[in-house]
Amino acid sequence: MAEERALRGRVVTRERVIEDGAVVVAGATIAWVGEAADAAAAGHGPAVDAAPQHTGYVLPGLVDLHCHGGGGASFPDATSAEDVLRAVAEHRRHGTTTLVASLVTAAPATLRTLVGLLADLADAGEVDAIHLEGPFLSHTRCGAQDPTLIQDPDPALTTEILELGRGHVATMTLAPEKPGNPGPDGVAARLAAGGALPSWGHTDAGPDEARTALTESAEQLRAPGTRSGKPTVTHLFNGMHPLHHRDPGPIAEFLAAASRGDAVVELIGDGTHLAPQVVRSVYELVGRDNAVLVTDAMAAAGMPDGTYRLGSMDVTVADGVARLTDGGAIAGGTAHLLDVVRTTVAGGVPLVDAVHMASATPATVLGRGDVGALEAGRRADVVVTDDDLRVTSVLRLGKVMA
Repeated sequence: MAEERALRGRVVTRERVIEDGAVVVAGATIAWVGEAADAAAAGHGPAVDAAPQHTGYVLPGLVDLHCHGGGGASFPDATSAEDVLRAVAEHRRHGTTTLVASLVTAAPATLRTLVGLLADLADAGEVDAIHLEGPFLSHTRCGAQDPTLIQDPDPALTTEILELGRGHVATMTLAPEKPGNPGPDGVAARLAAGGALPSWGHTDAGPDEARTALTESAEQLRAPGTRSGKPTVTHLFNGMHPLHHRDPGPIAEFLAAASRGDAVVELIGDGTHLAPQVVRSVYELVGRDNAVLVTDAMAAAGMPDGTYRLGSMDVTVADGVARLTDGGAIAGGTAHLLDVVRTTVAGGVPLVDAVHMASATPATVLGRGDVGALEAGRRADVVVTDDDLRVTSVLRLGKVMA
């Protein structure tokens, strides 16, 4: 039996903050979570008594569904496992213990190569899944995606990518108005059949097109073997037709679906992509089980201002904001997921729910029951922070991240 050790502080569970709580870890697994005063009766007294009482917070390891890189390395530009691992390590050190590696719009040959590379690292447990942001997107709402590489929806290419991903492709961003994305044998249907989720976004769709895509994909995801029963929405508000009362676009439909529990919306709550008040309003509208906090981080996360690449596009980072060098569109984030949680809490979302949207809800999207919460039997992924939600230490599979 593995030796027990404990982390003691203000423990953030799915239901509440335990002011003097403890998380007991045995090897790679959480053995017990509860009030420190109850540890002895539960058989974990020696481990908890030996642990220093921390004044900050003890959180579950965070789960990022949408991340393009960090630490100077970019998943869409990786040429080796070392490139990928450099970005992964940057986010692990800052509390993201489950990470989905996101690609951007690229030529089919490039996508095939990168999906194969990332699948190998997913097999090794270094990344947790793959997200393809494109290439079947709207030219009008391409954002930082290369418009010259956007292509018409191709179900056959989708099936090939899923096969290359060997079960690790979790999501693909699709524009609902593009013929061949929805439909009985469209890209979304191929994703559902292959264990992945359509993530509707980068879209100029109207409300009817958005509703049709959401309804179809929700039905397709009810089949046995799907990763989750809900489609997702790629970074709500960003890269899509804005909401206007006479020209509504897709946003109201995305919000309505999430409020019904039929979709999960991504929110880049870094204070740059979305005002914190917008994040708070969406949370209040759809609830914590239907919204996830993401970073959309690119290579500049954790790095100084300067010039970077995001796939085929040049990016300039100034004052911590990444924009395309040519055109000025926002080109991903530079925050870690814990930074997004901190900004979201400062914007008025309760801490327990902000953490839930960065851990338990994205874990559910991935179909993972072993991560995303501080509960006995789950993987020993634990983040310790100070009073200001700034990381002091991180455990992943019970091991301290350097």
